[in-house]
Amino acid sequence: MWLYEKKLQYPVKVSTCNPMLAKFLIEQYGGADGELAAALRYLNQRYSIPDRVIGLLTDIGTEEFAHLEMIATMIYKLTKDATPDQLKAAGLGDHYANHEHALFYHDAAGNPWTATYIAAKGDPIADLYEDIAAEEKARATYQWIINMSDDPDLNDSLRFLREREIIHSQRFREAVEIIKEDQNRKKIF
Repeated sequence: MWLYEKKLQYPVKVSTCNPMLAKFLIEQYGGADGELAAALRYLNQRYSIPDRVIGLLTDIGTEEFAHLEMIATMIYKLTKDATPDQLKAAGLGDHYANHEHALFYHDAAGNPWTATYIAAKGDPIADLYEDIAAEEKARATYQWIINMSDDPDLNDSLRFLREREIIHSQRFREAVEIIKEDQNRKKIF
C-alpha cells in the first residue's frame, strides 16, 4: 500500500479570507477536470492498461489525491473565517445552506460530482489521450484561477499544481509512445 506522511505535498498558504477565490477553486475539487475525477480515472484505468505503464497510472493517480488534499486545504483556509453574508456574496450561499463550511464535491457552478466524469474506454491509447487532455484542462484551469487571484501566497501553491499537471501530461505522452512501440514490435513478430 502507501506510506502516508501527514503533511501536504507542497505547503499551502493563504493571505486573506476570500470566498470568491474558494468558489473558483471548488472547480478543481469536484469538477469534471478536477483532482478527484483525475485520481479515480487513473486508478481505474490501471486494470485495462499494459503492464509497462500500470505504475505510471498508480503513481499519478495517487499524486492526484495529494493535490485534492491541497485544494481542500486552500478552500478551507479561504472560507474558514467567512461570514454567511460573505459566502452568499461569493455565490456560495447554496453551499453554505447545505454544508455550512464543510467541503463537498461539486464544481464551481454547484453541480455535484458524478462518476460520469471518469473516462475509461479500455483502449490504452484512447485512455492515455483522454488522460493527456484531462491534465491539460486542469493546467488551463489552474492558470485561469491564478489570473483571477491577487493572493501571492496562494498563487505559489497554484503554480506548483499547474506545473505538476504539465509533468503528468508529459509522462502520459511518453506512455503513449511506449505502448505504440510495443504494438509495433508485436506486428513485426
